[in-house]
Amino acid sequence: MRVEVKARNNAELLRKLKGALNEEVTEVYVNRRPTKEILVTILERAPNVRKISCPPSLYPKVSRKVINALAQMGIELVPEGYPRGRPRKYDERTVQEIQALLLKGFSAKEISARTGIPLRTVYYILEQAGVMRWRG
Repeated sequence: MRVEVKARNNAELLRKLKGALNEEVTEVYVNRRPTKEILVTILERAPNVRKISCPPSLYPKVSRKVINALAQMGIELVPEGYPRGRPRKYDERTVQEIQALLLKGFSAKEISARTGIPLRTVYYILEQAGVMRWRG
């Protein structure tokens, strides 16, 4: 079982960990740097844990001794990133569809009308893809 525990400070994280963990938990995600105190709490409350993850920005701040000690116990400490920033409005398939229409000879205006995507956005997508053969 996987548990995600997020808090604004270490004291809140420790309190939430004590309530959320049990013997069934095998994976834990914490959004704070895993200090010794946090790791001890995780190991006490979830003795079957095999994977602990934290944000990639905090992972380099964890002591190598701590990582090695966990590895000797068979517990993996890994960075796990959540996507940051605004999500993309158009997926890769849509971008490929726009490029395919351009290669078939459609103009940017025709692509815009056909897909319902604003003309400026069609131009932006083509610019980002490195396609410079635009037709008005």
